[in-house]
Amino acid sequence: MPAQPASRTALGFIVLSLWRCSSPDGAATKLADHNVPVLAVPPEEPPVAINPVSPVRYPRGLLEQGIEGRVLLLLYVDSLGKLVSDSTRIAESSGYPALDSAALSGAPQLRFSPALHQGHPISTPFIQPVHFRNPRAGSTPE
Repeated sequence: MPAQPASRTALGFIVLSLWRCSSPDGAATKLADHNVPVLAVPPEEPPVAINPVSPVRYPRGLLEQGIEGRVLLLLYVDSLGKLVSDSTRIAESSGYPALDSAALSGAPQLRFSPALHQGHPISTPFIQPVHFRNPRAGSTPE
């Protein structure tokens, strides 16, 4: 499924922002080195979640109140589709700390097929949406 233009723009901005991180004194801050080059162009096929059931759990209190939301996670997977530990960040908050926390807590159990570039699996950062939809609220997909 091709990325939507807004998603590509957001991903590009996030990757560029991470690359340009600096400390208060202006010195460059080195991010974790995973010894994998990041492509300047997005992969032809992004990583795809392959869990048969989502490991993300809807916070009970918000479910009972009918509160819904979407969290965008910035994830980094290696060429085997394995989530790189400690790489998960919130790219866009739902506005509800409990939903954001639930998305972050479930992310380590997510499994992915790797991204493909020119037919070869690659490591890559990407945006993964996590939707919290209350089945009792009769919400519709975005």
